[in-house]
Amino acid sequence: MPAGEAILAAVLAWVVAAHVIGHPAPVFAPSAALVVLAEARGRRLRQSIEIVLGVAAGVLVADLGVQALGPGTVTIAVVLLLTVGPMIAFGASTTLIVQAAISAIYLVAVAEPRIDVMQWRCLDALIGGALALAVSQLVVARNPLAPLVREAQRTFTGLAGLLDTVDEALRDGDRSAADDALRRARAARTRVERLQTEVLAAGEAVGLRVGRRRYVHQVRQVEATAAELDRVVDNIWVLARNAVTLIRLDVPVPVELGRAFGALSAAIRAAGEALATDLTGTDDPQQHAGLADHTALEAVRIAAKLLESEPALPLTMIIGQIRATAIDLLRGVGHDDDVLDRVDEAVGLTVP
Repeated sequence: MPAGEAILAAVLAWVVAAHVIGHPAPVFAPSAALVVLAEARGRRLRQSIEIVLGVAAGVLVADLGVQALGPGTVTIAVVLLLTVGPMIAFGASTTLIVQAAISAIYLVAVAEPRIDVMQWRCLDALIGGALALAVSQLVVARNPLAPLVREAQRTFTGLAGLLDTVDEALRDGDRSAADDALRRARAARTRVERLQTEVLAAGEAVGLRVGRRRYVHQVRQVEATAAELDRVVDNIWVLARNAVTLIRLDVPVPVELGRAFGALSAAIRAAGEALATDLTGTDDPQQHAGLADHTALEAVRIAAKLLESEPALPLTMIIGQIRATAIDLLRGVGHDDDVLDRVDEAVGLTVP
């Protein structure tokens, strides 16, 4: 699919620039299309804008440099200094800097800096970037949110399954399974990173469609949820690490801890369904969000009762992480106003 997108965008850019616009040598149009498609989805609109700006800046500086100094090695050095230096100083992106530098070198060393050259090159950049964006959206033309929904479901299901694995390892006293869960917990951050990438891609997709812009708020909500999931992953990693310690020290594991893990796992799955149904509109997201709220607080209540028996330190750490996971999860589904008070009340703490 990426190869097909690249070929189609490059060919279309050449055809439009050469045969529709009439540029006799539109080499930069397909090049610009390929540069844009090389960027990850969600960052391609910015990439297109930066290419056009970089080309314009490089051509302008090259034109002024040649007029003042004439063509030659010294001119190339001066033009690059005046083009790249200020951009680096002001923190411009790599794409912007590279495109400006390439355009400047091309016009000093190969072409004569004329106003028509500047116009052609900027137009090529615009054509290549625009067609790359158009082609990249063909895959998600019918439903731009579908990849985001799938990735969100995979992310939440994966995190819930990881909790189930930790629970099974504790119940069976299986240290190898607990070690495996710990390794998976370390790698779970990549799930959240993939979700964040899909958020950017969905935001770009709905932003480019006038009729789809009503989904912008929903995409932003998923972005906020993904930020909280980062913390949930950290909490699950600490849970897995303390599970390994419990098994290694042969500390008895109460049956109630498994119930707490089960409730927390159910809360994560319900939170994932709340997010997915909010994006698709196939069900009532508030129903799933309410279930996530209920089961997360139930996990906290079950775990808090274990503190009455003065458990071992690793078990106390697990109980604390169950509370922290519930807080971050509920914040992720939009319950941010009074979540601390409600979780502390479930633990049995007095809220003033």
